[in-house]
Amino acid sequence: MEKRIDKKLDNAEKAVAETLKNESYGMGIGSKVKAAPLKRQDGADEQYHILKQIENHPLSIFALENEAISEALKELRSAMENRENLIPTLDKARELAIHYAEKGDLLYPLLKLKYHFVGPSDVMWSVDDEIRDEMKTLSNSAKDFPSLLDDNDWNDRLDAVVTRAEEMIYKEENILLPLCAKNFSEEEWQDIARDFDDYKPCLIEKRPLWEKATPKKNIKDLVQTDEEINLPSGHLTPYQLDAMLNTIPIELTFVDENDINRYFNDGDDMKLFKRPLTALDREVYTCHPPKFDPMVRSIIADFKAGTRDCIEIWSNRDNQAVLIRYMAVRDKNHNYVGTLECVQPMGFAEKHFSK
Repeated sequence: MEKRIDKKLDNAEKAVAETLKNESYGMGIGSKVKAAPLKRQDGADEQYHILKQIENHPLSIFALENEAISEALKELRSAMENRENLIPTLDKARELAIHYAEKGDLLYPLLKLKYHFVGPSDVMWSVDDEIRDEMKTLSNSAKDFPSLLDDNDWNDRLDAVVTRAEEMIYKEENILLPLCAKNFSEEEWQDIARDFDDYKPCLIEKRPLWEKATPKKNIKDLVQTDEEINLPSGHLTPYQLDAMLNTIPIELTFVDENDINRYFNDGDDMKLFKRPLTALDREVYTCHPPKFDPMVRSIIADFKAGTRDCIEIWSNRDNQAVLIRYMAVRDKNHNYVGTLECVQPMGFAEKHFSK
């Protein structure tokens, strides 16, 4: 079955490749290569057309983003010809990286792992990365050395990568997106829509969440057990959670909504700010010298009032800079849950930037 599916995909991709060799057909966005639409007999084209007409459906958003990317590439082609605003126009086109990330996270793995279409994941994903990286390299190099704008090799590379980006739009519209439309279930599209909402829009306005999108989980609705802690974004055993928090190279302290010390992580490294276990379950104000009491009370009061969300304080300990962050912890409804103190030694950053 898997070989038969892969063969169908291979045949479709070969058809696209043959079409792209023929210069008598047009993509209509300034490319030297011309391509006629690819037609299949399996109903994938029709299903894609139906789904992308549904307002705020993931396929509708993918199609809108492709239209916007196409327009950005047109603008880039024009800038390449008239030599005006070339780098700003290139940087605008580089936002296609957002669209490529959406495909890489939401479409390719599902096609490969559940439906056994390995072509998009193994080939198109790599091409996406190459296009994104080449555009970034060309932009950064020209910013560092403006004379490259007149360099033939630089301009040839830009022309080549724009052509690849144009071809990718064609391959998405004629292979990838119809393939997804044909195979993904309604439930899978609902899950994709839920996750899609977390991405920055690619060259279009932010779209409302699709009305059928899977709702995000609420911690209050999840059943907890002795064996596992269930969270909206995953599940961990207490053993795993303790080990993970102790591995984070930041000293963490959590104070609840009643100003009571509830938790601190306890890794093996020597702490810059010592925290005795006897400090747990008592007011945070009792853990600071009297001269700091007004400051601590003011910070927490502002967090509770919603006037501030984060306070950063730089200090020096053990001959290195230390960043101390006090952050208001709020739930999804922005209700105050407590205050998190994060103490991060910055010596590693000083060493890195001093090289």
